[in-house]
Amino acid sequence: MDRVSSTMKQVSNPLPKVLSRRAGGGGPEAERESFERAQTVSINKAINAQEVAVKEKHARTCILGTHHEKGAQTFWSVVNRLPLSGNAVLCWKFCHVFHKLLQDGHSNVLKDSMRYKNELSDMSRMWGHLSEGYGQLCSIYLKLLRTKMEFHTKNPRFPGNLQMSDRQLDEAGENDVNNFFQLTVEMFDYLECELNLFQTVFSSLDMSRSVSVTAAGQCRLAPLIQVILDCSHLYDYTVKLLFKLHSCLPADTLQGHRDRFLEQFQKLKDLFYRSSNLQYFKQLIQIPQLPENPPNFLRASALSEHISPVVVIPAEASSPDSEPITDLVEMDAASQSLFDNKFDDIFGSSVSCDPFNFNSQNGMSKDDKDRLIEQLYREITGLKEELENFKAESTRGAVQLRGRASELEAELAEQQHLKQQAQDESEFLRTELEELKKQREDTEKAQRSLTEVERRAQANEQRYSKLKEKYSELVQNHADLLRKNAEVTKQITVARQAQGDAEQEKKELEDSFQRVSEQAQRKSQEQAEVLETLKRELAASRQELQVLQGTLESSTQAGAEQNNRIASLEQERDRLSQAAEQHRDEMAALQAELQQLQETLSHKQESSRIELEMLQTQLRDKQENAEQVLQQRLAEEQLSLLQGTIHEAKRMVQDALAHMEDPAHVSCTGSADCLLAQTLAASECSERLQDAHSKYLADGAAVGSLLPCLALFAHLVSNTLLQGSATSHVAPVEPADRLLELCKQCGSEAVSYLSALQDPGTVASADCSLVTACLGQISAIGEELRPRGLDVQQEELGDLVDKEMAATAAAIETASARIEEMLSKARAGDTGVKLEVNERILGSCTGLMQAIHVLVLASKDLQREIVESGRGAASPKEFYAKNSRWTEGLISASKAVGWGATVMVDAADLVVQGKGTFEELMVCSREIAASTAQLVAASKVKADKDSANLCKLQQASRGVNQATASVVASTKAGKSQVEEKDSMDFSSMTLTQIKRQEMDSQVRVLELENQLQKERQKLGELRKKHYELAGVAEGWEEDAAD
Repeated sequence: MDRVSSTMKQVSNPLPKVLSRRAGGGGPEAERESFERAQTVSINKAINAQEVAVKEKHARTCILGTHHEKGAQTFWSVVNRLPLSGNAVLCWKFCHVFHKLLQDGHSNVLKDSMRYKNELSDMSRMWGHLSEGYGQLCSIYLKLLRTKMEFHTKNPRFPGNLQMSDRQLDEAGENDVNNFFQLTVEMFDYLECELNLFQTVFSSLDMSRSVSVTAAGQCRLAPLIQVILDCSHLYDYTVKLLFKLHSCLPADTLQGHRDRFLEQFQKLKDLFYRSSNLQYFKQLIQIPQLPENPPNFLRASALSEHISPVVVIPAEASSPDSEPITDLVEMDAASQSLFDNKFDDIFGSSVSCDPFNFNSQNGMSKDDKDRLIEQLYREITGLKEELENFKAESTRGAVQLRGRASELEAELAEQQHLKQQAQDESEFLRTELEELKKQREDTEKAQRSLTEVERRAQANEQRYSKLKEKYSELVQNHADLLRKNAEVTKQITVARQAQGDAEQEKKELEDSFQRVSEQAQRKSQEQAEVLETLKRELAASRQELQVLQGTLESSTQAGAEQNNRIASLEQERDRLSQAAEQHRDEMAALQAELQQLQETLSHKQESSRIELEMLQTQLRDKQENAEQVLQQRLAEEQLSLLQGTIHEAKRMVQDALAHMEDPAHVSCTGSADCLLAQTLAASECSERLQDAHSKYLADGAAVGSLLPCLALFAHLVSNTLLQGSATSHVAPVEPADRLLELCKQCGSEAVSYLSALQDPGTVASADCSLVTACLGQISAIGEELRPRGLDVQQEELGDLVDKEMAATAAAIETASARIEEMLSKARAGDTGVKLEVNERILGSCTGLMQAIHVLVLASKDLQREIVESGRGAASPKEFYAKNSRWTEGLISASKAVGWGATVMVDAADLVVQGKGTFEELMVCSREIAASTAQLVAASKVKADKDSANLCKLQQASRGVNQATASVVASTKAGKSQVEEKDSMDFSSMTLTQIKRQEMDSQVRVLELENQLQKERQKLGELRKKHYELAGVAEGWEEDAAD
């Protein structure tokens, strides 16, 4: 064994297991033919009707084939020949292989498979009608595959195996919270489909037995390996996206996401646990276990606790389904000689020229040597498998480590980028903070100076107020002194008048005394005679004189006192005069000081005002500079926003032009009405864009009106191009070529116009008239392509509705009369079972006609009510013309009801005569039910929900459905009676005759199955064509475009 091991280390592949190649092959065609033949064999071996698991080597060959041809054309060409709709096991194994191709196949497998998406949907619906066996499994698996295809089509950044790093996941969402939100919803839907398949497979198995070791159980469990791989990645990405969303959005907004995640978490945890206990999965895959509790998304630090689930697939060991490869390669001479030398080193040198001639070695028999060779082969194979396992584990570990290192490097680069951004922002904020500090210091200085000036002005005001109060007090004192001086002067004047009176009285007394003295002297001298008398008189006069002298003395004393008082008053006056003079001097000094203070205050106020004006000027300059900077920055941002919008608009139009060249777009079709609606909208938008462009040229700040016009213009032009291309696919050759050429010209003109808008040098000369002209030409071709045979004059619609309703009623009455006539003939000419069958069928048909008659009358009443309530002052014809779409639907439904009644009567007539089939009668009755449902829907669409006529119409519709069911039941019962009557009698037939009849029945069954399949395909094509014609007639595409 040691020697064998050393030999294995020296020779990496002693017996290469590959398919034999032709020496000097026949060129590319032969290689292609050989490749297709090998792929056909592998696909047919992988997808067969045996209820066993798909063999890994056949699936691997299919996967390698997709990488070889860079697509899945060969795979689908082979699969389309398989009867997938007839064998559920075959369809189940096809889903398994196709799932593997989507995961590990070439990236073009998805593109090549999208054209078969509708067929997969139809097949899913077909298998969904089977509730047992593989029917439901195939239906759910096909829905899962369609969901996977749609997910990868919407999100092309995700590979088929869903393996992505955190950085790639961020790039898939384009760092937009709306994209992450939508992506999470799509992942929830994707994971829901995976879990449904998981649960359905487990529900279909009898878990009380060891189903995982049986071939049938492994056939059902094998696709779950792909499901487990997808679920592990989807769970991991969902957790990361939810943490990212919770960091950007409020928790209440994401309540629905959290509830849905918790539900899927419990399901996935339970399914992973149940799968890990199955013996089948233990040999093929290592299933991860989810944590006991779900992540807490309300706590951001919980993301660091999240561990991504990793599914480990062990290196493939020798499985029981592997087959030995019998056709070995024809090695060239050098390889053959090298193998011979190594073989001789192991078993000894050969005597014969044949390297495999063991007859002469060691005297051993051929059987012993063969057994030894087989034993050594097995040991070599085991060692190779161990080596491959070790290499695979090493490679997987290295890949995981490299992936982890790449993720860490990406995270490190992202953290460094974030750190650099934070440093730049910090530096910018620090600079702004310093500028703000400087501005604050300047403002504080200006504020302090202003406060100081205000404080000084307030102190001067207070000082001025005090001086003013003191001045007022001095003025008051001066006024008091002036009043006192006036009083004293008045008193002095009074005293002087009294003194003058006393002096005058004194002079009078002196004069009178002198007169008396003179008279006495004259009397003493002249009259002696009367001396005594005179003496007495003299005594009296002397007494009188004494009295007068006393009076004079008292008057003299009073004058002295008055003089003294006057002197004191004069002294007081002089003193008051001096005090008043002093007050005048003080007041003059105070007025001078006040004037000086006022001058100082005015100077300080002037300087404060000048300082304040300087500060205001500086502040105004700073504000103007800041406004200029902000305006300049706003203009730059508006220009960049305009450039970005124009760039996105160009990209949108260019994408539409590129999509027109895409081969996948060839299958898209459109109507001329929808094209005209899109062209009209695009033309109106181009006019608004031209007006906005003119305003922008007049005022560069009017960007707000230009941006929405640009976005809408690009969107409508792109839709017009795509709609024009789709319309050209169903148009005649010449108009289609002209329409396609005009669409391309319109797209190029739109791109040129947007490029001119984007260039500042040519923005003034940009002209949208060429685009408008191209749109007008496209509109003209669309008018040419409109269907002419379906137009009805608007004024004829009202008459046409009445005519069709009357014709329908007449057709129903005619059909009822014919049925009564046929019933009378049948009673007259038939007997026994045939009479019973015919009476039952014709009776149910009569009941159906009566129910339809009631329905038509109820529809007329409801229609009349709708017209009366909706037309207002207009006439019924104007109402029908205004609601032309609804009127056309009503006409179409009425025609269908009348035609169905006529056809059903003809079919009943043929059945009664024995020339028709019961199936034709059942189909006609179901068609009548569908036509009446269309009539009810057309009548209900404009009716009031509380209308009594609407209730009658609905009751009549239910009556029609019951009558239809009665017709179908009567027909089936009659058919069963007839078939029982015509049952074959095999009692007289021999074994050979029975064998012959059995073979003929098998041939007939195969022919009928073939005819059934063809008829189903024909029915599908007829329904598709009917839908297209009905859509053109009813204007569905135009309504969808509106």
